[in-house]
Amino acid sequence: MDFDEARSVFCRPRTGPVAADPGATTPARRLRDAIEPLAMVTVWSDPAADESAAAGLDFLGGYVGGRASALGDVPGTVVAAAFAVFEPGLVGGLWDQARTSCPVADLAAMRERAGAAALRSVLDDVDEAGIDAVAATLRAALAPADLMGRPLVAGMTARQWPQDVHGRLWHATTLVREHRGDSHVAACVAAGLDGIEANILTELRVGFALLEYTATRGWPQEAMDAAIARLRGRGLLDGEALSAAGRRARDGIEEATDAAQQPLVDALGADLDGLVDTLGTWSEAVVARGWFPPDPYKRAAG
Repeated sequence: MDFDEARSVFCRPRTGPVAADPGATTPARRLRDAIEPLAMVTVWSDPAADESAAAGLDFLGGYVGGRASALGDVPGTVVAAAFAVFEPGLVGGLWDQARTSCPVADLAAMRERAGAAALRSVLDDVDEAGIDAVAATLRAALAPADLMGRPLVAGMTARQWPQDVHGRLWHATTLVREHRGDSHVAACVAAGLDGIEANILTELRVGFALLEYTATRGWPQEAMDAAIARLRGRGLLDGEALSAAGRRARDGIEEATDAAQQPLVDALGADLDGLVDTLGTWSEAVVARGWFPPDPYKRAAG
């Protein structure tokens, strides 16, 4: 899949009424939603496309290669475990393709360059001192973050902070994103869910139709059908929607994810609300540039 094809599929505005994501009002979730487009410019932006093309990678290869480079030169099974909600064979194959095309250290460097270049382009009219202050605030709050059971954020933490101010903003928002992502995977495992089941409960909670989002993660139809049957058997689905028990279960996962990020929220303290407003404004500029999907469901599902 090339970048133009990916954008044509995923970067279309949602038509019709949009249901509000019930988890978007907690402090931890508000922070996550505010930083998502900033962290993910390394997936959707023109600089990301240029860096991937130079490395001989397409859209998916660039995404997996760049993000997984934080883990080091590991087997594809490790990458699939960390990515969690993607079909393992797909992720493992894309990772092997990426590290064959490009040394892992170079994959990490190209991701950092893309993040810095994209944010520099989008935020060209924003005072760099203000950007640096936001990055510094996030960095200070992240410093004591517990890395236990969090492989992607641990890998990112091991990398040096970029010298470029826009690179530091990208690095900081990516650390926040991966901290929540790793925490969310742990919460799903603790709830007894596999990758497909976690996808299904998330998409239905956010507002997607059944399998509308899950089917984009590489899972074969028979595996998705089997997961639906398992969830119905456990009373978590009612037809093609969450049952009351399913909504309670998925809400519980969200609450556990938020709880795992509470130390970060506490560290930000009174700075949180203003920080979320600023980051949210910058993220909307990324969306307006076309470098992150405008669909609020895609943003909420992560």
